[in-house]
Amino acid sequence: GSVIVEKLKGKEKGIGFDVNTGEFVDMIKAGIVDPAKVTRSALQNAASIGGMILTTECLVADKPEEKKDMPAMPPGGMPGGMGGMY
Repeated sequence: GSVIVEKLKGKEKGIGFDVNTGEFVDMIKAGIVDPAKVTRSALQNAASIGGMILTTECLVADKPEEKKDMPAMPPGGMPGGMGGMY
């Protein structure tokens, strides 16, 4: 990334790197157009997240609950009082 940026610094305005061909091209003529609003939003979101990570001093998390043993199962068999079963 930084090598390509250095090479682009000496080029005229509108020239960019086409990763599909590996060449420096006129971006408009090549049909490579990135809407400014999308780029601006991506940069703003990235900067916001980066700033939050740098300034966060602690994290908040739930303490896991200790799992208690389940009570023993009652003895097997059918319970009494089931009418019609002999």
